[in-house]
Amino acid sequence: MALRLLIADDEAPLRAWLRRLLAQVAPDAELVAECTDGDRALADIDTLRPDVAFLDIRMPGLSGLEVAARAGTRCRVVFVTAYDEFAVEAFERAAVDYLLKPVTADRLAKTMERLGRSPAPDDQTALLKQLLVRLDTDAKPRSLRWLRVGNADAVQLIDVDQVDRFEAGDKYTTLFVGAREWIVRTPLKEIEQQLDPDQFWRVHRGTVLRVAAIKRVQRDLMGHLWAELEGGGQRVAISRRYAQLFRHM
Repeated sequence: MALRLLIADDEAPLRAWLRRLLAQVAPDAELVAECTDGDRALADIDTLRPDVAFLDIRMPGLSGLEVAARAGTRCRVVFVTAYDEFAVEAFERAAVDYLLKPVTADRLAKTMERLGRSPAPDDQTALLKQLLVRLDTDAKPRSLRWLRVGNADAVQLIDVDQVDRFEAGDKYTTLFVGAREWIVRTPLKEIEQQLDPDQFWRVHRGTVLRVAAIKRVQRDLMGHLWAELEGGGQRVAISRRYAQLFRHM
């Protein structure tokens, strides 16, 4: 019997990408709903009763974790995450599966194979509620170490200790490593929360620098501060709000 699937993610390109991969690795599966927020996802789980729900962790309204906890045994859940390695470790200890963005066809195929081996969802309501509390109250998750970048054909791991700077975009962040740059589909605010604050400093509203990558900081004739990086490239503006970070440099 073909699996009936639901996708919930607030970013249309990511929903489209997962939809295409599912058509590739599970052509017999039926996609019964696509949702842009957690409240709609929970409502569609109640009315449409999909076999599997692919839930983004962070969505408008209810989070993916909250949707899963409230859905109980009505369907199986696969979490989709772009940033939270702490959560991934917890999911590994649980009986739910997870996918890291950007999702790859090989990894999704393994997920679908796993789902085929376990036809009935387990009651994980209590576990998910504990996980929600843990994620909300843990004071300091471990610092982010790797960032995954790539496209449809390949995924590459970038060591955050090699990133010279992070530049914010609209729901995206550009990573600069020397003369190269990559885009990840994660807001800078979420990435910054996972970076070691002793090694990475925000120097502007939309810029975070790796401290060890700073070659020198200079003040121009107008009194503005600029950072020159070891890897070269154009100078980086330092706003007055963060100037005190360089007072003793």
